[in-house]
Amino acid sequence: MMSCAPKTLREAEEVVAQADSLRAAGQVYADSVRLARSYTTLRAWRSVHADEYAHACYHYGRLLREKDNPVEAMQCFIEASHARTRDYHILGRVYSNMGSICHLANEFPLAYDMYERSGQMYLHNGDSLLYYYDLNNMAYELAEQGKKKEALTLLEEIEKQCVPTDVLIKVLETKAVLYRTIGKNDSAIYYVDSMQSYGHICPAGTIIKAQAYDNIGGKDSALILANIVLKDSKASYQNQFNALYIIQHCDSSLCAEYISELASKREDIRYYEYEPEKEKNSTAVALLKDDLSWTPDLRWIYAVGITIVIIGLILGGYVRRKWLQHKLLSQQIDSLSQLNEAAEKQHAQIIKKQVQHREALVSHLETMCDMFANADNFPNNLIWKDYSAMCRIINDNFGMLAMKLQSTYHIPERGIRLCILVLMKVSDSKELASLLFYSESGIRNFKNRVAKKLGTNSIELRKTLVNIAIND
Repeated sequence: MMSCAPKTLREAEEVVAQADSLRAAGQVYADSVRLARSYTTLRAWRSVHADEYAHACYHYGRLLREKDNPVEAMQCFIEASHARTRDYHILGRVYSNMGSICHLANEFPLAYDMYERSGQMYLHNGDSLLYYYDLNNMAYELAEQGKKKEALTLLEEIEKQCVPTDVLIKVLETKAVLYRTIGKNDSAIYYVDSMQSYGHICPAGTIIKAQAYDNIGGKDSALILANIVLKDSKASYQNQFNALYIIQHCDSSLCAEYISELASKREDIRYYEYEPEKEKNSTAVALLKDDLSWTPDLRWIYAVGITIVIIGLILGGYVRRKWLQHKLLSQQIDSLSQLNEAAEKQHAQIIKKQVQHREALVSHLETMCDMFANADNFPNNLIWKDYSAMCRIINDNFGMLAMKLQSTYHIPERGIRLCILVLMKVSDSKELASLLFYSESGIRNFKNRVAKKLGTNSIELRKTLVNIAIND
């Protein structure tokens, strides 16, 4: 099917395979033009290439997210979720990306639902590690909503397992967010410290700690941490926005002009970063909500049902007419049955003759083998030292065996000599090694290699050689 597939389809599948390899290496396929073309091509073939189409949707959606286009990315992910693929791993990644977009739009309940679907896909695929990551994501969405009991229940389920340190760090971060949300600032600081004790120091954890200190009146500590976040190039615009607020309200030494400058920076982030992104993510979430709330129009089913009834009546009349002709066809069928029985008998006779002919060939070959092998001057009676003369004798008496081994299976001289000895029922490793000038310790491996070239093993080697000799 691949050789008959259009060139564009094969190219699209190659692009998807490259994107899969890069994803496995932690990279994103960056050629947006080729990826878009592959996505479009596979969309036309999605009914027969569902897995490849789902992968194309995922990779193109990820690329669109990297290009800050969550709306079109969400459309790709929605199409992937309808692709009828059984690749549960890629479906897990698709739903996880949906959940991420919902989170950025502050649609926490919907994000929870998408992460739950993602986790089920990973669980179905047997990937327990990614399943626990999604459990943590679900708990994170509950934490953002201040649902302490539900969030801790999920986190406890993760902690009961022997999960890697990276997962435990994410659990600590989720707990820090939970306790910050519900106003337990001391606990939030504790879990950020626990997370950082593993060496995981990130702007998100630092800003949580700064906000917690600010809430309990530790303005000096909050100010120090906020400045750290502001100087961190990896800090998101949301973290920078929160850090600017803390600096603006906690640093009493700032002049009015600098306070105004900080306020201006916060408004720039709000206007140019936060609100545009939230709006795009909200639009993307609206697409998802429309897809989830879509119900099929059943009117076409009724129309199809009526059409089927009409067609059924027409077919019923046609079948009745054919039934009336059945008696006339019965005699012809009986006649054909008799002809078929005769043909089967004739075929059985032909098969029997072929079996008898084969048995005769095998018997003759075995007689010739015994004659040569049991002679007093064996293997000199085969002119063993003259390879060409020996091959002529073998070809003349054993169905051109030497020529077949050389031309069809490309067996070298020593391998052909081994095959001749095996055909002559020479099985002793020491004798084989002596006649082939080969080490006794390596003769078994050599025999296995020759047998493998003939598509068999050392046990079935002689039987295979007999078949080669008697077949044309």
